Amino acid sequence: MALKIYNDLTRKFDEFSPLNPDKVSMYVCGITPYDETHLGHARAYITFDIVRRYFEFLNYEVKHVQNFTDVDDKIIKKSEIRNPKSETNSKSELQNPKQKCREVSEKYIASYFEVMDKLNIKRANIYPKATEHIPEMVSWIKGLIDRGFAYLLDDGVYFEVSKFKDYGKLSGRKLDEMESGARVDVNQKKRNPLDFALWKLVKEGEPSWESPWGAGRPGWHIECSAMSTKYLGEQFDIHGGGLDLEFPHHENEIAQTEALTNKVPWVKYWMHNGFVNINSQKMSKSLGNFFTLTDIFIKYDPMIVRLFLLMTHYRSPINFSDEQLNEAKTAYSKIVNIVYEIDFLISKVREPEAEIEVLETDDELARFKNEFVSAMDDDFNTAKAIGIVFEFIGFVNKHIKREKIDTGSLKEYKKLIFELCGILGLKIEDRESSIKNQASSIDNPDIEKLISERNEARASKNFKRADEMRKQLLGSGIILEDTAYGTKWSKS
Repeated sequence: MALKIYNDLTRKFDEFSPLNPDKVSMYVCGITPYDETHLGHARAYITFDIVRRYFEFLNYEVKHVQNFTDVDDKIIKKSEIRNPKSETNSKSELQNPKQKCREVSEKYIASYFEVMDKLNIKRANIYPKATEHIPEMVSWIKGLIDRGFAYLLDDGVYFEVSKFKDYGKLSGRKLDEMESGARVDVNQKKRNPLDFALWKLVKEGEPSWESPWGAGRPGWHIECSAMSTKYLGEQFDIHGGGLDLEFPHHENEIAQTEALTNKVPWVKYWMHNGFVNINSQKMSKSLGNFFTLTDIFIKYDPMIVRLFLLMTHYRSPINFSDEQLNEAKTAYSKIVNIVYEIDFLISKVREPEAEIEVLETDDELARFKNEFVSAMDDDFNTAKAIGIVFEFIGFVNKHIKREKIDTGSLKEYKKLIFELCGILGLKIEDRESSIKNQASSIDNPDIEKLISERNEARASKNFKRADEMRKQLLGSGIILEDTAYGTKWSKS
């Protein structure tokens, strides 16, 4: 089965075929860094992290570009907030608007990377910033004016949407219907209410750059066209972002890019992830119902958050609640526990011998992997793929209870679990790492030695001493479980 992607441009499932064999070019709209990163951001960037990881699993070379919109009305507003008791803020009173905005954006860019790293999201190959690509954007705007697609007013330069005959092809909206439903714009001098700003002339106190039309700053949409084509070329494979970006942001990107380059389609596959909802309402800062990742991580491990988001198909809406996160916590524990169980058994059971029948054939293990791949080939269906992982865990649990289990089979089980979870970006500690990490947080790190001494006490029928040692370990947060293969432990 070939990989199929739901393409929002064609509104159907298209078989994936890159523009260049063995290579995938991908641009994802990044954050506007004016506040802390929230769960909605996590959903978007986990979605496209999965897309990238799966392409790499399929042996494609992926070039991934993701921007930072580091000049914007929200950033400017944030930069103007003053706290008279803060030395840092009082010093920034003396700084120019560019520097004050830079302080805001750099703070939240650093915070963004911190939480994304915890979610095990691979870093993009390139993170271009809008403020570092002003010359490219000015050049684009000049080209659009020269080609008759843009015009100058007293407050800036605008793209004339009626000049682009395919306007609305991504969102499926018709221009005449959009015009009749458009609100009255602040600038009634525009030729069409839907015309959008390419360059905004400077207002007092705002950061600005020089241009042929006067000092100002770029509009929002032009940055993505200029930066994506600079790093990926005039045509590339995938453009992604949240569903809220489909219109008008991505629609406007298409219009201005294809108007200038005449390359159609500019992007071959358009992908958008669904919303995160709180009580059936879209989570957003404007509604005040958003949760920052920093706050969520206080209560939940980042891998639990990642698994929670992957348990719903990326195009579907997902409802945020503690109940669903706790379900993800239980599910993640099952993965961790089976890996621990396998490692424990590897340390206890025999190596395979020539006369011992290998319990599981390569074909049986390949079946699970093939089913997983089929799920991912179905428009990156992580929800179904995770179901396959848990089917495999059930399969493993059933077979490790056999009397004739050998290390060869166990190692193959573990290898497949790690491979599938690796495609999903789920970090799973093995037993050795878990012992090391958990032991570092208790009073007596030599757990295995204590367990060995307790086993000796039990063997010599000194049950009082054995019970005392169990209680000692329990006091340090270590729970013991005696099995037919020996004693294993976990942290409470």
